Amino acid sequence: MVETTRSHARIEPIAFPGFQSELIGILPSPADVFVSSKDSQETSFNLLVLFHTAPYIARDAAVHADFPLITVTVNLGSGSRVYGEAFQNPGTFPRLCDTVVATVERHSSRPINLETVIAAGFSAGYGAVRKILSTRSGYSAIDAVLLLDGIHASYIPERVLAEGGQIDSLDLAAFLTLASDASQPNSEKRFLITHSEIFPGTFVSTTEATDFLLRHLGLRRNAVLQWGPMGMQLLSDTRQKRFRVLGFAGNAAPDHIDHLHALRYFLRELLSL
Repeated sequence: MVETTRSHARIEPIAFPGFQSELIGILPSPADVFVSSKDSQETSFNLLVLFHTAPYIARDAAVHADFPLITVTVNLGSGSRVYGEAFQNPGTFPRLCDTVVATVERHSSRPINLETVIAAGFSAGYGAVRKILSTRSGYSAIDAVLLLDGIHASYIPERVLAEGGQIDSLDLAAFLTLASDASQPNSEKRFLITHSEIFPGTFVSTTEATDFLLRHLGLRRNAVLQWGPMGMQLLSDTRQKRFRVLGFAGNAAPDHIDHLHALRYFLRELLSL
């Protein structure tokens, strides 16, 4: 489907000034590291590891962030499975973070400190975030999670809910744990999910997956109707402490891509939780 009512603004793939490097050998494909030139003299950073996108999207977020930010972009191909398989070893994500710090320190010739480690997944990229959160070392290494129209599960048996299928709860267990933790008073974890109304049919939609989390936490969606970033239309905003779900209109491909191009806005919302 093609949707033409809303504006669907897009980030231009331009060159952003700053330090760029590729990490080779940790993951099946090189990971892109970027530090904006505006942050070249900083020593304390937030770290964003973003799965399933082109580097210029993350670089745009770094350039426009009102805090020092290192971005790492990981693009491994199609489907959530390839992202999950890349993190089968529990030590892979901590190693990735340590290598990023060492790379930036060599470039800047000064020690740096990471204040907040953020794992973000767009679309199929959620597979990496889920696998990382499923391990003790990965869960402890992450301070905040951002899922951009990417949280899915399988049906058991393989039929939609209306035809008697059930959501495979094991596929959402790691996210439910994080949502529960982030919902507690004085939580040190942050968790923001944004989703569209797209219904894949062959696997659990982002709406169904977030409904599952909200139901298990005893939360009800708070209906709203207002404009969001990039011409998006917000339909629901549900929050409990540092866990938040933003539901947006749209069931077409442009509506899906909106979530990725609004990264800089959603990153700001995540860190304000």
